[in-house]
Amino acid sequence: MAIGALSLLGFQLVDSAFIARLGTAPLAAQSFTFPLSFLIIGVQVGIGIAIAALISRALGAGERERARRLSTLVLMAGSAIIGVLAVALWLGQRPVFIALGADDTALAYIARYWPVQLLAGWFGALAYFAYSVFRAHGNTRLPGNMMVLTSLVNLALDPLLIFGAGPWSGLGLPGAALASVIAFAVGVFITARRLFRQRWLTRLGLGGETRRSLRPFVGIAGPAMVSQLMPPLSAMLAVAVVATLGDTFVAAWGLASRLETLSLMAILALTMSLPPWLGRCYGAGDWGQIQRLMRLALKVAVAWQLALGLGMALAAHWVALALAGQPDVQRELALLIRFLLPSYAALGVCMLVVSAGNALGFPLWAMLMSGVRLFVCYLPCLWLGMQLGGWIGLALGAALGNVLAGLAAWQLLRRMLRA
Repeated sequence: MAIGALSLLGFQLVDSAFIARLGTAPLAAQSFTFPLSFLIIGVQVGIGIAIAALISRALGAGERERARRLSTLVLMAGSAIIGVLAVALWLGQRPVFIALGADDTALAYIARYWPVQLLAGWFGALAYFAYSVFRAHGNTRLPGNMMVLTSLVNLALDPLLIFGAGPWSGLGLPGAALASVIAFAVGVFITARRLFRQRWLTRLGLGGETRRSLRPFVGIAGPAMVSQLMPPLSAMLAVAVVATLGDTFVAAWGLASRLETLSLMAILALTMSLPPWLGRCYGAGDWGQIQRLMRLALKVAVAWQLALGLGMALAAHWVALALAGQPDVQRELALLIRFLLPSYAALGVCMLVVSAGNALGFPLWAMLMSGVRLFVCYLPCLWLGMQLGGWIGLALGAALGNVLAGLAAWQLLRRMLRA
């Protein structure tokens, strides 16, 4: 899963690096869409968390037929929910982006890019739901391989569709979204064939299973979705704060957001692969193994993120030079890297605790932790830092917010394991 997450997040970062070559305005326009893209991802992850928890618990209890019914239901319901959300985001795009601070130039770019990106988000959600079914059954190899494959397809298509080749002119910003559409569609096609071949889907007993599982599904998915929707809401507010400083800072912030997800690839891999283990232990009542798994995961998270963060901070100038095309964007991005990357060790602790809370039957605690992280620690520190110190203060405040969130999450985990 770490390899898959690295490849998937890597192509998103390369997307932004290619778009940066088009100029600051297209990159800023793409950055305005990140919070709404994260909104779709938040809903799909909330659904995926719930279904992975229920399927893994059913497998841990020996209920394989129920696991098949649950797998079928999530693929049907998830695709419909994400489709409705994508249509709503397309219809309401203009007032939302204006509220985020987009000017007329950015809105013109967004109008061409956003519909194609929403289609890419829908295909990406379908692929994610299928990956969740495989992970719940203990198979992380196929999802990892498919994430690598879709990333390679996207990387191959990006320069062709963005810039063109020979006499054929590229599509510019919409070309990046179209490359993602094709890549995710390939992933959905291949994964769907494997699901049918494994016989993990069924058409029998779906009505009864819906009635039986609706309440526990909503009990996990509801808080999990709220937890996952908080980051895009927080990202919208953060972008609105950064937009007051100008397009250069929005562009740098957008690149830093892409770099953040890439640098957290080991944590994201753990949040995807750890819950099925925890769910099976929960179904079997093995809390000793749960404690051992969490100790190991936290040690890996802190050690990895500290080493990576300090290394990236030392190489901030060269990383910014590779990612940003404009010198002013490079300068502001380098400053963000130096402050933010080391703080992701604490952020990783918080992400793992939230993931574990959903898998271990504490979805409300996980939701509370997400809210504390973003709206008590991160955003207030970010805003206060900008008020006191401008761009440098904003970066320092965001880093401090991550550290405070990590400390709060550690205390919450100790309470969950004692409960």
